[in-house]
Amino acid sequence: MTKVLVVHGAGINMRGKFQVEIFGTATMEDYSDQIQKYANQLDIEIDIFHSNIEGEVIDKFYQSHIDGYDAAIINPAGYSTGHPALCAAISQVEFPTLEVHISNPAARGNISEISPVCKGVITGFGLYGYFIGLKAIKELTEE
Repeated sequence: MTKVLVVHGAGINMRGKFQVEIFGTATMEDYSDQIQKYANQLDIEIDIFHSNIEGEVIDKFYQSHIDGYDAAIINPAGYSTGHPALCAAISQVEFPTLEVHISNPAARGNISEISPVCKGVITGFGLYGYFIGLKAIKELTEE
């Protein structure tokens, strides 16, 4: 079974409480519940992780590498810029990482520094972006 790390980046715990005009009223827990439903539909095992501490996210990527994960999805949120150590960690693991954003950050003038070290980026499809990402990973890992 395909095993995927799903990382909620810095500040995702505030979803549904702040900037609802951009991200809507869904909370991090709502995100996780829907992502788990998508994973179940696709027969993918997921490990959902959140931290507002960059070092913990980096450690999780490295541990997932050691544990033989097939891929990762990250919504970097507050880690989108100014986090070269996280970029390095993503580039050092053997599995592909996809970056997913609920909204389209580029439409607001934001450019992610995580994107260049990712296999691909999915933006602007709401929570359905996670389904797109999981489906892509399933197809990549079955090749």
